[in-house]
Amino acid sequence: MPEDVAGGRERDDLAGGREHENVARGRERDDLAGRRASGYPTALGASSRKEITLLGQDLAADVMGEVGFGELAFWLATQRRPAPGEVRVFEAVLAALADHGFTPTAIVTRLTYLSAPDSVQGALAAGLLGGGSRFLGVTEDCGRFLHETIAGRDPLPCDEPGWDALALETVRARRESGRLVPGLGHHVHKDGDPRTPRLFEIAAEEGLFGPHLSLFEAIGRVHPRVLGRTLPLNGAGACGAALADLGLPLELLRGFALLARTAGLIGQLAEELRHPVANEIFLSVDLNNRSVPPEPYPDGGPHG
Repeated sequence: MPEDVAGGRERDDLAGGREHENVARGRERDDLAGRRASGYPTALGASSRKEITLLGQDLAADVMGEVGFGELAFWLATQRRPAPGEVRVFEAVLAALADHGFTPTAIVTRLTYLSAPDSVQGALAAGLLGGGSRFLGVTEDCGRFLHETIAGRDPLPCDEPGWDALALETVRARRESGRLVPGLGHHVHKDGDPRTPRLFEIAAEEGLFGPHLSLFEAIGRVHPRVLGRTLPLNGAGACGAALADLGLPLELLRGFALLARTAGLIGQLAEELRHPVANEIFLSVDLNNRSVPPEPYPDGGPHG
């Protein structure tokens, strides 16, 4: 192909590409202008010179002193006011997840505060960032796992044998694929997590023992037939099942666990102020380190 023809095509392609970009940018500007003209919709908080509204309520008159924090958190997430039974189950979950002793999230919060006592928010953030697949994140993982298992099953089991059959099928499938069952097992409560039966009881009392809790409970009954040993249903998993039965967004289940743990971490910091242990934790490692020669990964490491 002659160079002048090829060059002409390249210029045409470049011009066409620029024209397409200009059209796209023009549409974005039009969309933005339309959005500005119509406003940014929110049903949450808004304020004027003399009034603050939240969820369509007068904050000062209708919310403050009238709505508890747990109820408000549920209301904010769902944009509907929860029934008293829903509030009780939801707040039971928050209580169950608030604190669990010197977990990594608590320790890192205390250590960060030791390093930066002028940054309470940094200490809290450090602890919350530790909410993952091993601590706190199980709540979301279990809720999602249970929901994915029952999604599309119509009809759902209506009695204990039916739930046991579904649970048995589910545990076998996880075992065959080499995957763990979320919410099964606990490194401390090997003989049973005391939070789990209590949450089952509260949900049942409020008529909110739904399909997620039913499947989770059944997994507790049948898993020894597949695994050959009995493991406890942990409280974090039970919390995920309860939150899913409340109809809360699966994408936010870990957020509710973090909401609960925020209160616990504030408690950890308050205790650290009165009875500090962070410096001892730091020194217990720093004064007992042992120097060893460098040991490079063979062949550049596991990905080398």
